Amino acid sequence: MASLSTAGAALTALREDLTGDVFAPQDPGYDEARAVFNTMIDRRPAVLAQCADEDDVVRAVRFARELDLPVAVRGGGHSVAGMAVGEGSVMIDLRRMHEVTVDPAAQAARVAGGATMSHLDRATEPYGLATTGGRASTTGVGGFVLGGGTGWLDRWCGLAVDNLLGVELVTADGARVHASADENPDLFWALHGGGGNFGVATAMTLRLHELPEFSIALALFLPEHGPDVVRTFREVIAHAPDEASGGIIYFTGPPEEFVPEHLVGTLVCGMLLTYVGGEDDLRKVAQPLLALPHETEIVGAMPYADVQCMLDDPPGMRHYWSAEYLTGAPDDFVDVYCASAEAVPVPTGTQYVLLPQGGAIAAGPHEYPVPYRDAPWAVHPYGMWQDPADDERCVRWVRDVRARVRPWSTGAVYLNFIGDEGTDRVVAGLGAENTGRLAELKRRYDPDNVFRFNHNITPA
Repeated sequence: MASLSTAGAALTALREDLTGDVFAPQDPGYDEARAVFNTMIDRRPAVLAQCADEDDVVRAVRFARELDLPVAVRGGGHSVAGMAVGEGSVMIDLRRMHEVTVDPAAQAARVAGGATMSHLDRATEPYGLATTGGRASTTGVGGFVLGGGTGWLDRWCGLAVDNLLGVELVTADGARVHASADENPDLFWALHGGGGNFGVATAMTLRLHELPEFSIALALFLPEHGPDVVRTFREVIAHAPDEASGGIIYFTGPPEEFVPEHLVGTLVCGMLLTYVGGEDDLRKVAQPLLALPHETEIVGAMPYADVQCMLDDPPGMRHYWSAEYLTGAPDDFVDVYCASAEAVPVPTGTQYVLLPQGGAIAAGPHEYPVPYRDAPWAVHPYGMWQDPADDERCVRWVRDVRARVRPWSTGAVYLNFIGDEGTDRVVAGLGAENTGRLAELKRRYDPDNVFRFNHNITPA
């Protein structure tokens, strides 16, 4: 650790050199700048650098190395574990770097490190193009993609990481590195699931796909119909084209226009079927589900970028999530899944999600460290609430769900869906063999584990 005089001089120089803003704990605006979307997280970085460009990122990393401080990186700040902010760290905030440049001829987009899904989706929308994005518009693109990336389009065009063409990275020694299939291919491989372990992604290039039309079918059911809904959804997806995706979502009915008054504040079973295409084709796929007794429905074409906002989290919420990836969804699993829904904490913002995989996910490249791609289903208990008094019951419910569905688990997991659940779960999210290779690359690119506020890979 540097002396106080050295630290003070370095901080003064950083304030002078950075185009963006610098916050220390005593500065006005520090508390607002360090806050992330999960209000359970309350950590105090030593210094917070709001970078305006890649030069700022280089300066901030070199400042951290000069003072022997670890680095945390904020893109969207959407990590449930609050990985964007580390106690005593240099917090590099990329939110000012959110430009998205679309090349319609190449069907590609260059996305700056601080862009969110909303920035990406709104930029590609005028060209009738899209790529797999997270299911919330506030999610940061960088962390989402580097962690693997699953969303409404993944059965059709693959995981987000399958559409990664290149990454511009600032490494732990402050060097600028470009990684692609032809340039630093080992590092490029590591960035397909290895997350933020290898540097600060200041920009990435993503493959885009033509998306002229997108449609949804949303229906709300009384929870007692849940087992029939899940089994029917299972059969629909089994025979549907890859253009179809969606999920089952148990949640508390919100006071929104699309929710009948008698469902507000009560447990609801929701079915969302998404479709790359028009309403007529969607209705053919959704017909068995819409034939079940339901309380309300919305069916029709809807801009993909608008659908991406449907599940946005309200601000000021507390979060605890986890996930299990499944070998299948047989009837005995369905019974356990629906029985667990009876214990969903109500009324809170908690969501209990069952997501289909398959399609282009399973058909995608298997050499990357994303071992969950072969699982046909994922269970995602998504605890979200506002009152700290609900902490214990909401966290306990998420853990109980994991325990109850574990008999059907493949053991693999998508790390972006979980918090800090220990080293074994990190290995489960990367694969044991992949973890060894990643540890060797970590030693090469970050031997001192400067980038440790993540699903961490220890240098070999």
